[in-house]
Amino acid sequence: MIDRDRFPVDPWRLIETRYSESGVGETLFSVGNGYLGLRGNHIEGRGAHEHGTFINGLHETWPIRHAEQAYGFAEVGQTIVNAPDAKVMRVYVDDEPISFDEADVREYRRTLDMRTGILERLVVWETPSGKRVRMRDERIVSFEERHLAILRLEVVVENSDAPVTVSCQMINRQDGAGVYEGTPVEAKGGAGFDPRKSERIAERVLIPAEHWQDGLRSALSYGVAASGMTVAVVADHLIETENDYTSRTLIEEDISKNVFRVQAKAGVPITVTKLVSYHTSRGVPPRELVDRCRRSLDRVRFEGIETQFRRQAEWLAAFWKRSDVQIGGHDDIQQATRWCLLQLAQASARADGTGVAAKGVSGSGYSGHYFWDTEIYVLPFLTYTSPQWARNALRARALMLPAARRRAAQLNEAGALFPWRTINGEEASAYYAAGTAQYHINADVSFALGKYVRATGDDDFLRREGIDIAIETARLWATLGFWRTSRIVADTADDDGIETFHIHGVTGPDEYTTVVNDNLYTNVMARYNLRYAARVVREAREANGEEFARVVERTGLGEDEAEGWDRAADAMFIPFSESLGIHPQDSLFLEREVWDLAHTPADQRPLLLHFHPLVIYRFQVLKQADVVLALFLQGNHFTAEEKKADFDYYDPLTTGDSTLSAVVQSILAAEVGYQDLALQYFRQSLFVDLHDLHHNAADGVHVASAGGVWTALVCGFGGMRDYAGELSFDPRLPADWPSLAYPLQWQGSELQVTITKNELRVHVRSGDPVAFTVRDEAFIATTDADVVVALADQGPIIPGRPTLRQFADALREDGTRLSASVPVITTAIPVIEPID
Repeated sequence: MIDRDRFPVDPWRLIETRYSESGVGETLFSVGNGYLGLRGNHIEGRGAHEHGTFINGLHETWPIRHAEQAYGFAEVGQTIVNAPDAKVMRVYVDDEPISFDEADVREYRRTLDMRTGILERLVVWETPSGKRVRMRDERIVSFEERHLAILRLEVVVENSDAPVTVSCQMINRQDGAGVYEGTPVEAKGGAGFDPRKSERIAERVLIPAEHWQDGLRSALSYGVAASGMTVAVVADHLIETENDYTSRTLIEEDISKNVFRVQAKAGVPITVTKLVSYHTSRGVPPRELVDRCRRSLDRVRFEGIETQFRRQAEWLAAFWKRSDVQIGGHDDIQQATRWCLLQLAQASARADGTGVAAKGVSGSGYSGHYFWDTEIYVLPFLTYTSPQWARNALRARALMLPAARRRAAQLNEAGALFPWRTINGEEASAYYAAGTAQYHINADVSFALGKYVRATGDDDFLRREGIDIAIETARLWATLGFWRTSRIVADTADDDGIETFHIHGVTGPDEYTTVVNDNLYTNVMARYNLRYAARVVREAREANGEEFARVVERTGLGEDEAEGWDRAADAMFIPFSESLGIHPQDSLFLEREVWDLAHTPADQRPLLLHFHPLVIYRFQVLKQADVVLALFLQGNHFTAEEKKADFDYYDPLTTGDSTLSAVVQSILAAEVGYQDLALQYFRQSLFVDLHDLHHNAADGVHVASAGGVWTALVCGFGGMRDYAGELSFDPRLPADWPSLAYPLQWQGSELQVTITKNELRVHVRSGDPVAFTVRDEAFIATTDADVVVALADQGPIIPGRPTLRQFADALREDGTRLSASVPVITTAIPVIEPID
């Protein structure tokens, strides 16, 4: 799947042995901390897919212009801004720059060390005059110092004296042109339209404010034209060499230069270090941000540069201790897994109250927006390994509640409706059918909240902020849904029938089926949301009268609201087809024709780039797991037989056009018994970026898919579940894996779970005793006594994979037969002959 000559296997490092300017490489070698991200651009700063420096939440806004406007459509678009680029450190030997297109490169190696957090590049090249030059550059974005990046370059002319120039620059690429903007490099794909990419703003975005030069310290600052945000960047430059040198500087609104001219002696190194600080705000003047940058750099200079590198390694050592998933005997899988886990840290560790964007801070894909990805795919990893980061991400949702309340009111509903995609809390999805209609985001947020509180015991957050989320999201379901009485055959004429609660006009996770009635995922998750809110309200009422009074004051909670939520949850309509023995994805899903994916040409995938949405909507075809995701998240509400039947039906209909799908399919495949298929889906998720399987890794890391990799390992193969707050294990270790081990944090205790073919071991590293079950048998592990459970097997094993053939003779409820086909693509308008 991956070119191992170019990317050799190393369990702790991602290594590249051949130079490339591809956008994929820029993504794979990005470094970040959740606040600040530097794409893996080469320091020469020329050809690139995207010269990216991204700050979480730094965005521009613009009015969305709908071709046909309607009430309640999203009005203001948002997109992440490319912050000033401080990565450029150009080297000239004999006044000639290194050009990889023409240079005689003798050695090249780029390494992302996942233990130290250092991105390092080594290049040895020979000039036309025979001078051998060794360059080594490295960079980090600090996890300890949220606003700090360090770039260091060492140049040695090994066999001759030579004039060497190092030009360190900061460039406003957001508004630049020509050399400021860089030379674009085409990515794979070819389709001109791709909704996954970021918008481009033609007008100037960064309005210059204060800029100055003080010795070798440069400052640039800006206001963002429409959003009103502000950003400042200040860089210090240090040179260490025994060679003679001079320096000169230049500062303008959109560029700064600190240039070192060195008379290099053979074998005498030149080391230039750039310390860079970025600060942003939603209202603080640029001058204040410049001052903050200065203070950050002054502190770093006082503490020492080596101290920052040491702290980075120490921080990562602690991260890996509580996060590392170890796969025995497979260094290739181990390497890719650790890369995915590192991406989660780089996307969320220092987000500190902002959201976790779909691409983290590694690229501009999806415009830097936050989606439901955070709650369903990223929060589980954070909750069970770094709970403080999960708390911060949930706080970001709590801070969005005022905007979410306004949005719900705009859509004629009570409570709050979280935006489908956003940066500033306002809805930014211009296509409501696959945006606002995905009301399930409310349940996703509430689900993540409940999971976090159960796993951590953080009742303080629940009382102070989380309960507001639960209440307002439940309120929306109570008004969005409606009651319907179904008349049934009865012995008496007085029978009142059965009351059921329905939710219509929504879109589930599958964006190939939109605006439907009684989407199963939505109904199942809304049921959870309603029950959870009712429970936490009752517990708050019973626990502390004063605190509950404050909740009532904040939210206007009514006396009987919680009881109404319970009633709606208990009566929630869950679609089921008796004739097929499955749960329909929605009330009309089975009435559609079946798309024959097995006979769809590869050049027509993904479907969203080759078929009009209306074509796709007419068919039973899935962009990503929908019912199957509900089976995992709410698995305690479905039987083993129902899970297998649903998986067998929906798996052949699922395109996997979304990177969110394969991880869920892997988990359910493992649970129901398709062990080989589970591993196949897992590998697709694992290498989605490393092998660019969806041809858009150049736009940034698929952070949710990386989170799903952890979930597939721990919940899929590791068999961990925590339904209703009860920890349990039922492993599905792949046949050729000797072992799987992972740490968990559970209600303040630290666990280490190790699975082999014949046993499961739970070790409590620290904290209180932990109760859990293994295949329904109860155990308690303590710090003094591990629990070792013998395993007779790794669950059921079913060869192959489900296909549509098993439904060849199946009938719908109305008696019609299911049949599969592929839409015909016409290249000419058919001519209808007139009738004489």
